[in-house]
Amino acid sequence: MQVPLSGPDITPREIELVNQVLQTNYLSLGPMLERFERLVAEFTGRKHAIAVSSGTAGLHLCMRALDIQPGDPVVTSSFSFVASANCILYERGMPAFVDIAPDTLNMDVACTRAKLEELRQAGTPARALLVVQIFGQTCDMDPLEALASEYDLEIIEDACEAIGAEYNGRQAGGFGRAAVFAFYPNKQMTTGEGGVIVTDDDDWAELFRSLRNQGRDRAGTWLNHVHLGYNYRLDELSAALGVAQVERLPELLDKRARVAGWYAERLEGSELVEIPRPVSYTTRMSWFLYVVRLRRANRERVMAALAERGVPARPYFKPIHLQPYYMSALGCRPGTLPVTEEISQRTMALPFSSVMSEEQVDYVCESLLAEMDKAD
Repeated sequence: MQVPLSGPDITPREIELVNQVLQTNYLSLGPMLERFERLVAEFTGRKHAIAVSSGTAGLHLCMRALDIQPGDPVVTSSFSFVASANCILYERGMPAFVDIAPDTLNMDVACTRAKLEELRQAGTPARALLVVQIFGQTCDMDPLEALASEYDLEIIEDACEAIGAEYNGRQAGGFGRAAVFAFYPNKQMTTGEGGVIVTDDDDWAELFRSLRNQGRDRAGTWLNHVHLGYNYRLDELSAALGVAQVERLPELLDKRARVAGWYAERLEGSELVEIPRPVSYTTRMSWFLYVVRLRRANRERVMAALAERGVPARPYFKPIHLQPYYMSALGCRPGTLPVTEEISQRTMALPFSSVMSEEQVDYVCESLLAEMDKAD
């Protein structure tokens, strides 16, 4: 059996709406984009939603809105996709990495406090917390919000992997001054490429709409530019795909939770792998990936053996601070984030999507346990 690592969940509704766009004169900045933004705002409970070309673009615009200056520290997690730290470097800020909590793989509150105090004592206080909701599991937001208040910081929420997740009943994307979602094809919902910034701040919403469209003025006056902007627009075809996906989002989340449940049933109690579990304050897990932790076996050997069986698996994530660019340009070194570094050597993403069948999950689990037993 050949099992895809991931796959989008596309129905006739998505095709219908994309075809509708092709029958109009609008391929960019048209009514479908406005419709998509309205639906995302309604789903998340935010006042504004501003669609952009990627989650990375959305995070970058948040750093611009914060007016990050060269060298300004922004406290964040190293256990994430590299974009969540790159966006800080785009504005010449400095990512200040903190270690993660082993149960959630998100920013550890105690480590975050220690880093904030260290920066303050050094005379380089942090400008913001960039909070990553990893794999659809929420951070412990109440104490992080308290720290932001104590240290006079803005919170930017990187919810690129967490649309639909809930923290004590509050929607991911509902924290801080702005939050960002991403819709790459392996995400809970997709627009092909694309992302959305959500915020309740009128001024920031206006700024984001300008910056994504080459810095044009509020009225969108032809060739009248009031900011240094970017081409971070989301086209109408992508927005049409997004409208259909948001309409189906509760269904998509339920289907992914069902697949995660199948995995848990088959891997529960294994001495070879540790399965992901929502913690008590994650009142809804939004399953982005299914990432297990190997207890003893050599991960590379296991992945190679699974590949021979037609089962792709990937290491998620290599810490950002140990990426070659960060080590060479910023002088990052191993040993600074022990929990992040230890866990990242054992995490492995299995095939996962809302269109995955129970038969495929059976095959993946049987293959994994068989190869783990050999590699133990």
